[in-house]
Amino acid sequence: MDSNATTQRSAPSKIEMFINKQKSNMSPPQLILIVFTILILIGTLLLALPLSSASGTSVGLLDALFTATSAICVNGLVVVDTGSVYSTFGQVIIMILIQTGGLGFMTFGVMVAIVLGKRIGLKQRLMIQQTTHSTSAQGLVKLSLYMVLISFAFETLGTILLAIRWHEIGWGQALYYGLFHSVSAFNNAGFALWSDSLSSFVGDPVVNITIVLLFVIGGLGYIVVVDLFRKRSWRKLSLHSKIVILGTGILCVFGFAAILVLESWNPATFGHLNGGERVLAAFFQGMTPRSSGFNTIDISSMLAASQFIIIILMFIGAASGGTGGGIKINTLVVLILATIQTFRGGGQVHAFQRKIAIETVLRALAVVMSSLVAVLVVALLLTVSEGMLEEHFLEVLFEATSAFSTTGLSMGLTSELSPAGKFIVIVTMFAGRLGPLTLAYALAQKKRSSKIGYAEDHVLIG
Repeated sequence: MDSNATTQRSAPSKIEMFINKQKSNMSPPQLILIVFTILILIGTLLLALPLSSASGTSVGLLDALFTATSAICVNGLVVVDTGSVYSTFGQVIIMILIQTGGLGFMTFGVMVAIVLGKRIGLKQRLMIQQTTHSTSAQGLVKLSLYMVLISFAFETLGTILLAIRWHEIGWGQALYYGLFHSVSAFNNAGFALWSDSLSSFVGDPVVNITIVLLFVIGGLGYIVVVDLFRKRSWRKLSLHSKIVILGTGILCVFGFAAILVLESWNPATFGHLNGGERVLAAFFQGMTPRSSGFNTIDISSMLAASQFIIIILMFIGAASGGTGGGIKINTLVVLILATIQTFRGGGQVHAFQRKIAIETVLRALAVVMSSLVAVLVVALLLTVSEGMLEEHFLEVLFEATSAFSTTGLSMGLTSELSPAGKFIVIVTMFAGRLGPLTLAYALAQKKRSSKIGYAEDHVLIG
């Protein structure tokens, strides 16, 4: 009896040893890809349940897979209306997937490990470093704690403000709607429970400002927010923080001014708005392409010039280590600085009296080029799968860029996608969320010895 029990216990131990050995042979990007895939599959199964549907009938595996992928990749593209098609249970599942995808599953793993009193090993620290885009493996556990606190603090504040604004629908529902949209906004997901996204609140300052602040702060990145909280001085901020803040400010002003000027000539979007509402609409729509996915005016009714500007802003995206997507603003700034320095005759690429390593410039170039190729290939595939004519290419390019940059804005093509088109966009959203991150890790090289000149600092890429 004892010998049999011993034999039964030995078999599982061998299986566990095999699993642990396989895990140890995997790189952090491989583990991240596997876990994200598992989370998407779990989300798909839950969203495909009749319980997740408002009608009591399953939405189908393909649409459930599309929604789960969009949520975990904090994208926001949808093939069915979230507020009317999914039940409260389904909406809660979507909200959990958004929070998990925005914070990163490793952050939740750290929280569980701390509660259980378990040690965070080197392998886990490398995965945290990969998911948070940190340049160092030191202080990552504390950074994870800060990430959770920052996220919950801003989401709670957003919930309260939005609930107060929407209290006329009932305090219970207002709190629920406030929570859902706060989680969606802070994580740059763009999911909304209103059928027209936020178009009904185009002139509402509370809704506009609250949502914008949430997705801008989330898009800056936890590392930047923590840096601001700790140092509270521009001079003491890291090079990465300075580049992100300055670049974000410039792009926000550019987006606002461009949309305001262009759409003021468009009666289909600004024609029925007064002066103050036009300013709010331009403010919101100039900010949202940075990866949030909400809209207060009809994207398909905008001028082609405005739509093209939005495509550019979506491709750039938010900042590394944040909840947004795109090639990242810091990646773009590094390439601009390198271009300017080249025009000046070459030499060190630097900013704020800090040298940017040539490896960083090369990684930035690799991220931009690979992302550009990916968007163009996806646009080509969608053109074929959807049988789009030449005059609709801007619409296809818009959709491809939105999917890859995990922005979630659409000109209307998403809801009309064929099964093949849905699968293409699903793969694109997944690749857009994990591709640049994994690429940056794969291209990471050992630091070279510093040379005479500006002190070397780090800028996060991808």
